[in-house]
Amino acid sequence: MNPKFPIQCPSCEDTLTVVQLKCDNCNTQISGQYSLPILLKLSKEDQEFILAFLLASGSLKEMAKQMKVSYPTMRNYLDDLIQKIQKLNADEN
Repeated sequence: MNPKFPIQCPSCEDTLTVVQLKCDNCNTQISGQYSLPILLKLSKEDQEFILAFLLASGSLKEMAKQMKVSYPTMRNYLDDLIQKIQKLNADEN
């Protein structure tokens, strides 16, 4: 089982930041304080939806068929996800 990449503090639930990156090949380490990319700030469920959307070539009709839900359900989920991403994007600027 692969551990889930943490995006929220387990104590206060605030968003975590990256403070160190390391190259496994040459052991170069980079330290600093970097915010997570927008897509990593989304829930695992939202990330999985985006991946499924891409793998379905952007077809909500195909996704609805695969997930056995209605097209409007898929459309509503996508609309909600767009709003989340727009808010995250606005918060960064």
